[in-house]
This record gives sequence, C-alpha cells and structure tokens, in this order.
Amino acid sequence: MSKQDGSGRQTTAPGVDDSTATILHADLDAFFASVELLEHPELVGKPVIVTHDSARAVVTAATYEARKYGVNSAMPTARAKQLCPQAIILEPHFERYQHFSRVVMGVFDDVTPRVEKVGIDEAFLDVSGATRVFGGPIAIGQHIRRRVRDETGLVVSIGAAATKFVAKLASGRSKPDGLLVIPADGTLDFLHPLPMSALWGVGGKTEEQLARLGIRTIADVARMPLPALERSIGTASARRLHELSWGRDPRAVEGLVGEKSIGHEETFSTDIADPATLRRELLRLSSMVARRLRAQGVTGRTVVLKLRYGDFTTITRSRTLAEPTSVARRIYEEVADVYAAVGPHRPVRLIGVRMEQLTDAAPAAALWDDDEDWREAESVMDAVHERFGRGVIAPASLLGGARAGRGARAERDAGARAERDAGRGAGARAERDVEARKYTARDGRA
Repeated sequence: MSKQDGSGRQTTAPGVDDSTATILHADLDAFFASVELLEHPELVGKPVIVTHDSARAVVTAATYEARKYGVNSAMPTARAKQLCPQAIILEPHFERYQHFSRVVMGVFDDVTPRVEKVGIDEAFLDVSGATRVFGGPIAIGQHIRRRVRDETGLVVSIGAAATKFVAKLASGRSKPDGLLVIPADGTLDFLHPLPMSALWGVGGKTEEQLARLGIRTIADVARMPLPALERSIGTASARRLHELSWGRDPRAVEGLVGEKSIGHEETFSTDIADPATLRRELLRLSSMVARRLRAQGVTGRTVVLKLRYGDFTTITRSRTLAEPTSVARRIYEEVADVYAAVGPHRPVRLIGVRMEQLTDAAPAAALWDDDEDWREAESVMDAVHERFGRGVIAPASLLGGARAGRGARAERDAGARAERDAGRGAGARAERDVEARKYTARDGRA
C-alpha cells in the first residue's frame, strides 16, 4: 500500500511523446479505504482509517486526508489515533476488496493479455501490442482510468514508462487520481532529482550506508564510482542500484503470473491457550482459504500452519497432500493434524493457515472421491452466498465459538464475520460430524 500523501503529485503535460512508454503501472488509490467509502459517501474528504479498533491492530489503509497527518498502512492503530485524533475508524471487509480487485483486473485483461498482477490493487501492463486498438499509452491510460471509475467508482493512478521500475515510480508520483508518462529520453530528468530512497532495494540500513557517502539523490548514486558503492553496500546491491539509477531495468512484464500461495492469519487481542478455541480458528481460516482458492479456480497441494507465541517466537509446519484440494474441510483436517503434531503449546498470539503449490483446478479423475460430500456441500454454499449475499449461513461451531468469546477481534461481529471468513464450509450431507459439519440458518433466510 502506498504511503504517498499526494503532496508531490505530478501529471503528464500536454504534447508528451508517449511512443516509448509502453509499460504501465496501474495502482488503485488508497484502495481499501476507497472501497469502504463506497458504502460511506458522506465520509469522502475526511480522514478515515481502515483498521480493527483493538489494542494490537495495525492500520490496513488510510485516506489521503489521514495520510497528511502521518498515518500509514502497517502503523499501530493506537499510534495512528495519536497522530490523527479526529480520524474516523472503519472496519475492513476483505471480501469486498477481493471483489473489486477482480473487476479492476478484468479491465486490465481486456486491454492486454500481458498483465502482471503484483498485488490486490496494482499491476504492470505491457501495452505495446494494444496501441493499434486503443491508441498510444496516454489514450490507453485514460481508457483504463475511465472504465475503472465507471464500473467500480474507484480511482486508479497510472505511470507509463519504458521500464517497470520507472513506471512504478511514475504511478506513485501521479497520486492521487493522476496519469504520468515518462518518455525514454526523459527518464534521467525524472529519476535523478528523486531521493535515493526511491530506488528499489534501498531500505533503512542501505540508506544509512549511502548517506555516509554523501549520497542524497538518485543522481548522486549514478555519479558515484561503482567500486566505491561496492565497498559500501556489496557488489550485487551496488550494481543493481547503479543500473537503476541510470534507468536501466531489463525485466519484462510477466503475463499470467498468479499467486504462489493463498493464506489467512489472525492476531488475537489476548494470547490464547485453549485448544478448542484455536481449532475453531483453524476451521475459520481454512474456510477463508478454501473460498479464495475456489474463487480463483485453483487448488493447493501443501497446507502450512503458522503459529506465533506470546514472546514472538514463530514456527511454521507444512504437509503435502496426496491430491490438491480447494475443500475447506480437507484443509482443516490436515492443518488440525499438523497442529496436533506440534505437541503442547504455549499461549498463541497469532495463528495462520496457508495453501501452497497452487495449480489450476480440474475435474477429479479418481474412481472415488473422499471429499465428494464436502465438495458438493461447499458448491451449494457458494451458490447460496452468490444469490443471497454473505452472512446467510455459517458453521454452528464458529458461531458458538464467537459467542463464547474467542478473544480475537472477530468476536465483535460474530454473525456476519463468522460466515464471511469461514466461507463455504459444509452443508447438505454433513450430519455425520455434528460439531464441524452442522450449519445453521440465520437472518430468517435460507
């Protein structure tokens, strides 16, 4: 998520030659916050922070109005409130973000097949093959921005350049709600005045080392003799930064690049030691993961458990399945076995479930399918949710766990969030396991 507050905004001047700027970086402005404002238009123009309002929560997103007070994503919520006491807190709704992301990425795919999705809210596009249909990069950028706004109500900022690195910098400089094109012959004029921290790979430690050499801008990096850079930050880092400082970035846009893993995790407001509570959380997280797998048309073969204890010690354990799956119950049973195999647990601060080795989903070819009942039930659940919305039905075990007080932030809205995050668990033919497979109708529907 960008930390830009819009104070250094640049946009393309009329008459710019865009013929060499065929790599676009498209980045939705304050994405999570903007999605929430679609439901709260009365808050547009006000400092809004998207976060769970709890002691250990961190900021998910902030509007540009809040960013001007120094509020940034990943900042502790308590600190954000200190910086901006008048900020309005909104709870995040991740299924909404996933929905709008799919719509926006569909717009990108309609323009070019060479789309590299690098996050839920950003992507690189190689539009060199699309210019005959849509016009030059400026026209393509305007077309994308117009479609995104018309179809979602969201705003996307776009940078266009001859390389991925410069295109991404340009999109950041164009925020909010801008389009900035950097022709190949204007690359150094754009790059060199920027602070050296704008270079990819310059973190806090590298920035300190470069500052000791008197380096402040990208131009300073470009002018520094390479041997001196190598002595300060190492050969590999020095050569990479030196190339970037001269605008050289040979990486192509890698089309059809998907997620390498899908996972969810939960940080508890107080450390949890109760095994039953942790198993309920594993069921909830497994269902979230399964829902995303099905939504993306993929299956996973390796299930990963993540545990972080009160002293911040973190462990991960994994198990590779005989067959890939997107069935929530199968994921839960496997990760629960992995959890049990770890042995006695100290109080847990964070728990997570992740699926790796993702492949495109395909019809089962086996003569029998141990998960057939569950797969069919979850498909029915998907259809119910698609028709009636999320929050219609949920696992009784999760609802009960929320009422008992899981200690997690989900406790505050057990009804809607239990289903939303649990996803499409079991259903129609699940009587054989009452605790985990019984579902209950809510809200007078279903």
